Amino acid sequence: MIADDEYEIRHGLVNYFPWKEVGFEVIGQASNGMEALELISEGNVDALLCDISMPTMTGIEVIKEIYLQQSDVMTVFLSGYQDFHYAQEAIKYGVKNYILKPTKFSELREAFTQIKKDLDQRIPHNAEPIFVHRNIDGEDDPIIYKIKDYVKTNFESASLEEAAQIVYMNPHYVSKYYKQKTNENFSDFVFQVKMEEAAILLKTMKYKAYEVSEIVGYSNAKNFSRAFRKYFGVSPKEYRQLN
Repeated sequence: MIADDEYEIRHGLVNYFPWKEVGFEVIGQASNGMEALELISEGNVDALLCDISMPTMTGIEVIKEIYLQQSDVMTVFLSGYQDFHYAQEAIKYGVKNYILKPTKFSELREAFTQIKKDLDQRIPHNAEPIFVHRNIDGEDDPIIYKIKDYVKTNFESASLEEAAQIVYMNPHYVSKYYKQKTNENFSDFVFQVKMEEAAILLKTMKYKAYEVSEIVGYSNAKNFSRAFRKYFGVSPKEYRQLN
């Protein structure tokens, strides 16, 4: 479903974006937040593309209500403002992506391709629930949780700049915010994740040490070996022998 109070934008998104190519069909349109919630309540909506600034009910109020209802509708925000407060609220209520106007079709395609994958992997309603345990090191903060999740998924190439883009913040501010909330540097966490992943790979005996080096993002095997020894106190070869 698409919710935007500007008719031209809504009409363009409905009619000119190739929704079927990414596995979707537009089943409803709303010109304000209240209409959006009424359509969602009918139970046929899987994903919502929603403007933030709308009359009657803002996009933030819509996703807050969806969140409070524990609805499984996945949401992507459209916004004319690169505002940290909006982004923070969006993350807090589980928005999957945040796209700035004027909207680029490439960004829409990327966002909804990922949502389609998430929907395809969704656990059936009658399945046993899975509970995810979050560590206490700042992960109760939605921004820190999102940053850490990004690093764990992209450890081989994780960067502060990309992490900042994901949470719609300035890289310098992200660095300070991360340190304040977790009491560690962003770079230290990336290093930790790389080393822990390397240790798992070494234990499997499936890869040679230089291959593990490349998998976790080190182009130079000697630099990897030096880093691994710094973290674990032994070389990759010694670690493998011990385990």
